[in-house]
Amino acid sequence: MQKIILLFVAALVLVLIFSPIALSAQEQTEPQKITVKSKEVNNGVVILTVQEGKNSLELQCNKEFAGCVALDAGDYLMVRLPKNRGMYDCSNAEVFRKTPNAEPGDKIGQYCLVQSK
Repeated sequence: MQKIILLFVAALVLVLIFSPIALSAQEQTEPQKITVKSKEVNNGVVILTVQEGKNSLELQCNKEFAGCVALDAGDYLMVRLPKNRGMYDCSNAEVFRKTPNAEPGDKIGQYCLVQSK
């Protein structure tokens, strides 16, 4: 009986140790290549028009917030953040400098991701 309890406790400890690691690994998303086409600032809101493959998107941020940068036209990498992550009450995305090996470089900013019509 003691062996069964000991095995159960050991299994429970292993599950508690490795569950957070497995769950956090699932939340990681692959960086997507985006191209910033244009930028504008309207009433303190930075609006970037970007192209992700065939999809046209808007990235928005509040100019006075840290991490809000009006990016110049060019290529960048974007990582979509999991639900309820980030500073905005919407789908959040972080933008990174593009590096030669297609890995994210320095983090540039965090934006609200809006699907264009």
